[in-house]
Amino acid sequence: MTLKDEWDRLDAQTRQWLLDNPGCVTVPRTVAAMIKQNSAGHVEVDGHGQMLLSLEDQDFIREKGTGVGA
Repeated sequence: MTLKDEWDRLDAQTRQWLLDNPGCVTVPRTVAAMIKQNSAGHVEVDGHGQMLLSLEDQDFIREKGTGVGA
């Protein structure tokens, strides 16, 4: 699962949180839970319910935030 593949399924609040926190490597459990709830793919979380973002996901969020590839 990549955020790029799931972006259109995410609710506006979750997308905005990701755009407001482009340097985040670990997504807090409340946001990760929203991603899991709206995702069609498998979302892997750690023992605390947090989600680690891949480099691909981090780059995608930064590009979205700057309007590149939007």
